[in-house]
Amino acid sequence: MTTAFHVLIADDHPLMRGALSHALSSELSNISIHEAGSLGEAIDVIEACHAQGHDIDLVLLDLHMPGMNGFTGLFTLRASYPDIPVTIVSASQDLPVVRRAIEYGAAAFVPKSAPVEQIGDAMRAVLDGEMWMPDWARDAIENTPADSENSDIARKISQLTPQQLRVLNMLTEGKLNKQIAYELDVTEATIKAHVSAILRKLSVHSRTQAVIVARELQIQEPAVEV
Repeated sequence: MTTAFHVLIADDHPLMRGALSHALSSELSNISIHEAGSLGEAIDVIEACHAQGHDIDLVLLDLHMPGMNGFTGLFTLRASYPDIPVTIVSASQDLPVVRRAIEYGAAAFVPKSAPVEQIGDAMRAVLDGEMWMPDWARDAIENTPADSENSDIARKISQLTPQQLRVLNMLTEGKLNKQIAYELDVTEATIKAHVSAILRKLSVHSRTQAVIVARELQIQEPAVEV
């Protein structure tokens, strides 16, 4: 047998992590599953695995977890670990959300309601270096023009470093430079430099405008049926 694939499931709902873990274990052989309940935990797991000599091969990422909202986590992971494919696993099945996920760098988009067999097909495709999304989404996306505004946002956001993405995320939370510096354990001057770089890369002239751009990455969390 070849070396096991290491798959990280990042979702803040333990039941969903368990369901995805069961689906992956039943559909794929020779995999090692890791779990995280927040974006910070996901990064810690990736770093810990790397330190132990077995890099994460695939991340399954929910769009709504502590430390992120919407696509901010996807951009952070893609900026920090460009060689690790990220699959978005979401309760949303809105076509604009699927399109944006792919445009923003996801290797696949899998609805949380997908059958176990479909989840397995998607993960096999991604591990083989392919892109995957539901047939209905692929057909719709292929037959409609790309959203130039979303593409422009993706291009600008992708220029930010991982640390700049963290700072931008904190700006959207209304935090001051002093608060951000404290949380990131850097000087206030460093944060000011990051903010200046963020404004330049996003082609805006104020923190308020930068926050408006960042909020384009956020999406409304679908209601959970009980």
